[in-house]
Amino acid sequence: MHSFEGTAGRGTLLTFDCYGTLIDWEGGILAALRAAYPEAAAVDDERLLGEFHAAQNRLKTSEYRPYRRLLTETSVEVARANGWDTSDESAAGVPASIPSWRPFPDTNPALSRLATAGVTLGILSNIDDDLLAGTLKHFKVDFDLLGTAQRLRSYKPAAPHFERGREWAAGFDRWLHVAQSLFHDVVPATSLRIPVLWVNRKGESRPDDADPVHVAANLARAAEWLLPRA
Repeated sequence: MHSFEGTAGRGTLLTFDCYGTLIDWEGGILAALRAAYPEAAAVDDERLLGEFHAAQNRLKTSEYRPYRRLLTETSVEVARANGWDTSDESAAGVPASIPSWRPFPDTNPALSRLATAGVTLGILSNIDDDLLAGTLKHFKVDFDLLGTAQRLRSYKPAAPHFERGREWAAGFDRWLHVAQSLFHDVVPATSLRIPVLWVNRKGESRPDDADPVHVAANLARAAEWLLPRA
């Protein structure tokens, strides 16, 4: 048995990536892009997401700016690549839609089980405070600790989010980071020797540079592995 298996309770800190792990990020961004740009309806999901990720990752390498601005600029880049309307006005609806994005069906039941067991819950997310505040209304539990891009002036996969988690963890018996994204969370966390549970929602192959302590298909399976057996 791994040291984390069946041990979650008081004294345990679990930090979560939010968008993609708890919230259906892909469903949200696809709907937002197609609402902003009617022409996007003719573009398949994989291509549209690929263009979005590529544009956003390029923009993240420059100086920090709020996520609302970053998401607007990313949307404009996608629009420019496809010959659509490139105005900020059209793109602004994409970040504005974030508070309406919904949790995955397994998110709230799993979080409720963990909170009932006494686990302390935190979020480490590439987001602005006001946008996260809208998202938090969808959860049926309270998060005790919040680490945002706005507060840290940085975006994962850079280290500051994980360093903040390590600071929080000093007051706990054990800490585990829980996330879906290999690029933003699993690979950088393991490179920093931070234990991470990979929520492999998309059934991706495990790369050589990722070393999670456990892989779960969804948050329900993750909670089953973490919580003590009856």
